[in-house]
Amino acid sequence: MTTSRAHGATASRGVVFIHCCPAAIAPHVEWALAGVLGRPDKLSWTEQPAAPGHLRAEANWMAPLGTGTRLAASLRAWPMLVFEVTEQGTADSDAERLAYVPGRGFHRSLVSANGDVMVTEERLRGLLARARTADDYTHGLQELLGTAWDAELEPYRYAGDGSPVTLLHQVV
Repeated sequence: MTTSRAHGATASRGVVFIHCCPAAIAPHVEWALAGVLGRPDKLSWTEQPAAPGHLRAEANWMAPLGTGTRLAASLRAWPMLVFEVTEQGTADSDAERLAYVPGRGFHRSLVSANGDVMVTEERLRGLLARARTADDYTHGLQELLGTAWDAELEPYRYAGDGSPVTLLHQVV
């Protein structure tokens, strides 16, 4: 990906996946995203087959580096949402994925160009220092990889295949 500089900031892009949202909250989600991006955008909401009575939406975004984290933080106000926010890597940063599942909270992953979760040397060394048994190590690796989050998100991801996507841009 080529990066550009907008007002001194490296531009990045990513996707917001609202996997599961009560219909009454949908306008608030749009307002939260607009608050981060500086302009209102209407998402294309569709039914979420994995959670009858709930909605889902996807939106591509382009804005300064770090916007993915700000978008995820803006959605934290509604703990009943199920969502993921991705931010592509740039020359200045690694790609990342922030996943939120109610009752489990956030999981932040560094992501390679092909979509694999990457675990840093520092985090692996920390796990080696803490793990006392093979089960501790296995559980720790699953935690680092976000295995439980992926297991809970997968039905929502699968149900959303082929849904419409909205393009979001930040006002600069």
